[in-house]
Amino acid sequence: MVIFGIDPGYAIVGWGAIGFKSNTYKALGFGAVETQAGMDFNYRLEYIYDEIFNVLNRCRPDALAIEKLYFQNNQKTAIMVAEARGVILLAAQKLKIPIYEYTPLQVKTAVTGYGKAKKPQVMEMTRKLLNLSEVPKPDDTADALAIAICHAQAAGSALRRTMFERRIGE
Repeated sequence: MVIFGIDPGYAIVGWGAIGFKSNTYKALGFGAVETQAGMDFNYRLEYIYDEIFNVLNRCRPDALAIEKLYFQNNQKTAIMVAEARGVILLAAQKLKIPIYEYTPLQVKTAVTGYGKAKKPQVMEMTRKLLNLSEVPKPDDTADALAIAICHAQAAGSALRRTMFERRIGE
């Protein structure tokens, strides 16, 4: 199974593709789509869509796992992230890639076994599970890989699917 994880944003979109077979993870590729501050926001959205569509089209994963948005203090930022998330979901939908969403609590639990784990713990466990020499940078990329690992955990058994799976649109 090839799983594509996304940490949505509008300045930086982290992405990571992993292979999952026989309870073993392998990083297949990872990176970030970055847009410049001050760039027209509509152009930023178009750029994010184009870049994510191209990476997904090359990768053709079995599933896309994305972080579920949670309320932020700054409503303007939350709306902008939601809009970026929308174009990312559109890219996956256009390619007919099944989409799954996970909360930060679900990601932390799947990767570390502890829902209140701190960011450095999640990043280090992600590095270890993928057998990488160092934590991928920027942090958004490591987060995207953790989200992909979360989906691998959720998809691994019927019980996990019942506990974790939240397919968008169902």
